[in-house]
Amino acid sequence: MITIQLNGEPQQIAAECSLGQLLQTLAIHAQRIAIEKNQRIIPKSQYANTFLAPGDQLEIIQAIGGG
Repeated sequence: MITIQLNGEPQQIAAECSLGQLLQTLAIHAQRIAIEKNQRIIPKSQYANTFLAPGDQLEIIQAIGGG
């Protein structure tokens, strides 16, 4: 297990976890979200190949429709 910061809170996750795996674990669908890892936006096409390391800082932002 490693510890990352997820939306400002410490989160324990499995070692060698990708962004795609994290989204599955958290039951978050990749549509209508943006992920910032260490102050850099990660393209959706890279979620499966972007692995997390101890101390990484993630912000997951979900778009909410409205009118």
